[in-house]
Amino acid sequence: MNKRMSKRQSRLVWLKEFNDIVRGAAGGFLFGIPLLYTFEVWQAGSYLKPPLMLAILAVTYLVVFFFNRVEGFRRRKRTNLNDVVLESIEALAIAIVCATFIMVLLQRITFNTSLEEALGKIIFESVPFALGVALSRLILSEDDSNDSSDNSRNHDDFMVQKLQKLEGANETLSDLGGTLTGAIIIAFSIAPTDEVTELGVAASPPRLIAIILASLFISYMIVFAAGFANQKKRKQQQGLFQTPESETVLSYLISLMASLLMLLFFQKLSFADPWFLWVRYTILLGLPASIGGAAGRLAV
Repeated sequence: MNKRMSKRQSRLVWLKEFNDIVRGAAGGFLFGIPLLYTFEVWQAGSYLKPPLMLAILAVTYLVVFFFNRVEGFRRRKRTNLNDVVLESIEALAIAIVCATFIMVLLQRITFNTSLEEALGKIIFESVPFALGVALSRLILSEDDSNDSSDNSRNHDDFMVQKLQKLEGANETLSDLGGTLTGAIIIAFSIAPTDEVTELGVAASPPRLIAIILASLFISYMIVFAAGFANQKKRKQQQGLFQTPESETVLSYLISLMASLLMLLFFQKLSFADPWFLWVRYTILLGLPASIGGAAGRLAV
């Protein structure tokens, strides 16, 4: 019996640890993804020397340490300075892993990239990710409240069904509007730049499929796995497309539509361009747009 209880407690500890890491990574993506589409940042990271790399890591760690003293990305309270030190190291590690993943996904780091250049890009790009990890619980309110609904009132069944359908439709429209707004806010400043077209030239079909899967996974993680605003309530919504999986797919399609319209608006695409360029550019811009759309759904 004691052994079973011990296993259960150990499983709960690891589950909480996983949830904390997911929350930190989600905050990192929300905060750091726009700078990943900046040529100047790529170039600056390519020429970093080891002493400057260490200096950037040290300064970033100090800033993250300061933020973790205030809040941090974990739910549990920090009882002593040692907890803050360890949490800051973990936040920096999460940021480096997330930045590396996106840089490899966008082919800013390949097998042909030298070790020094790769480290420079990763360290430079990990700065905004680290800030996002440390601020993850402040970026969007956390789902700490327990919803206590009063079911003691008697309602007419017919009226209840009508109200539920109306509420479900309103929730769906609200999510669609939040997705569109968030996608535009994040991707609007990226769409007119040359970074999307430069990335699109080298994007192969397997790479595009990987970007689609990453976009879906990250947006799902932000909305349904990171413990941000009203996560439990969102899973119980009764809208037309309100299951977590269908909402994620539908919101991604809306983010792609918004990306395509922004590319046309800024004349990065024209009707004379071949169809594969439309697909490449839209999917590449869809990554930050889908992350913005996820944040927009949490904000509504």
